[in-house]
Amino acid sequence: MIGLLGSGTWATAIVSVLLEDKKREINWWVREPEIIEGIRNEHCNPVYLSETELDPNRLHISADINEIVAQSDEIFVVVPSVFIHKALSQCDPEMLRTKAFCSAVKGIIPETNEIVTDYLHNAYGIDYNNLCIVSGPSHAEEVGRRKMTFLTVASSNNQLVESIRGKLECKYIRTTASNDIQGIQYATAMKNIYAVASGIFYGLGYGDNMVAVLTANALKEMESFVRTMVPDSDRSITDLAYLGDLLVTAYSQFSRNRTFGYLIGYGRSVAAAQLEMKMVAEGYYAVKCIEQMRKTAHVPMPIEQAVYQILHEHGIPSKVMKRVIDSLQ
Repeated sequence: MIGLLGSGTWATAIVSVLLEDKKREINWWVREPEIIEGIRNEHCNPVYLSETELDPNRLHISADINEIVAQSDEIFVVVPSVFIHKALSQCDPEMLRTKAFCSAVKGIIPETNEIVTDYLHNAYGIDYNNLCIVSGPSHAEEVGRRKMTFLTVASSNNQLVESIRGKLECKYIRTTASNDIQGIQYATAMKNIYAVASGIFYGLGYGDNMVAVLTANALKEMESFVRTMVPDSDRSITDLAYLGDLLVTAYSQFSRNRTFGYLIGYGRSVAAAQLEMKMVAEGYYAVKCIEQMRKTAHVPMPIEQAVYQILHEHGIPSKVMKRVIDSLQ
């Protein structure tokens, strides 16, 4: 039985994909009572992706996370990274160790400064063979509208990869396989940081020409950092899980990180931009985690450092980004 933790846009989109198999039922942990009521009565998530129809007869929804975990064998984790530690702390660790987990989280655990699979392994003793990830390029809004999307599923366990791929693939979802489970997670967190930078550029009045230069340099930074953190991999940084995910997040109108950055570049304070967003911009949390790792690893990353200065050190966007432009090639 499949379980899913989380009730935001990406969680709702994944549920809709899993329900494409008309024989499948899903255990779904939803924390908010109004969302549970909306799904049961209106056949949709009334807060996120409300235009995406869901079949409540095949959804076993509960606000009790232990109930969902106990009744599931493979569990999709689709909770924003900033809330995962609190959510899983409610669970019985012994029970968690008996499950297989697929993380669709696009960030880093702020409490421990770890990618999600390392956190699950270190905090709960879950074997790496029972861990996998699913990554983009993918915006929940397009998946919810059944637009063609390619996803990457990664794990050290090929059998688990194929199991998850089989559950996700449908007429509008194609999947590719990878064993670079750590590298992809770092890249997934970093692309949110660079999307914030892209948004700041647009908010400051720069156009597509300069954002293209920014994004090309961001890819170089990403490759350098990921190679430092996970050196033993034959990855190609131009693959979908790296370059593809970076491009869609930096350019798309659906990118909440790009929107967050735009508001800041346009003149909003960080706090005001967060309030206006009403959704989690993972790049805000990721840049603080990545900056700590960057300092330890001694990797020069001027774009990432600029976003950190703006979001966490009260840097003036126009001045900080002028220094970035002077460093671009």
